[in-house]
Amino acid sequence: MGVTRGRLAEPATAPATGEHTDELVRSGATVVSHILSGELPAPADYCQDDDEFVLVLAGAAVLEVEGRRLHLATGDWIHLPAGTAHRLVQTRPGTGWLAVHIPPA
Repeated sequence: MGVTRGRLAEPATAPATGEHTDELVRSGATVVSHILSGELPAPADYCQDDDEFVLVLAGAAVLEVEGRRLHLATGDWIHLPAGTAHRLVQTRPGTGWLAVHIPPA
């Protein structure tokens, strides 16, 4: 496969509620995605098989991880090892994320 190029969607195009995910790159089992979040109708629970690195590109969110409430804003990132249960509690409408899912070593 050759060189690929793209452009991230603007935060203003985020859905009013829920999330929209665009897969940007897949290399083997590693996946890079752009996520746009609107208002969440309810907290969302996750526990993934892959390591996950997430960077807030715009906006803000609240995560609960290992009993701690984490407030994330533009520029904040978090690495969640595979099998780490976490809850997305709240997102500011128009929050943009870059997510990288990496199979555990």
